Amino acid sequence: MLDHIGFPVSDFKRSKEFYEKALAPVEISLIMEIGPEITGKDSHAGFGSDGRAYFWIGDGKSPGGQLHMAFTAPDRSAVDNFYRAALAAGGKDNGAPGLRPHYHPDYYGAFVLDPDGNNIEAVCRAPA
Repeated sequence: MLDHIGFPVSDFKRSKEFYEKALAPVEISLIMEIGPEITGKDSHAGFGSDGRAYFWIGDGKSPGGQLHMAFTAPDRSAVDNFYRAALAAGGKDNGAPGLRPHYHPDYYGAFVLDPDGNNIEAVCRAPA
């Protein structure tokens, strides 16, 4: 099991604002921010829940290619809310909320591209 994951983004401020808004509906928020005074170089933002940051973004050059991250949503309405919030925050549609039974009979997900073109998903596997 992963403890945390992080990657660089091309525009730290824009991406931080995007993730703050997009992840709020799935109960993930900004937990901490670390600046150059600590790292000696870049700024980093850690998002998570229950006081633990497990998803990090940082200053830098966005990695080549598209990354995919899926965040667990507590219910299907949170998936719908994630999708709307992410689009309102500047994300681009990459798959509207709905069932994806080819993954799992109760797999309900939505996909949005973040400011760097990464595929961000919210998913709920609970029955309706």
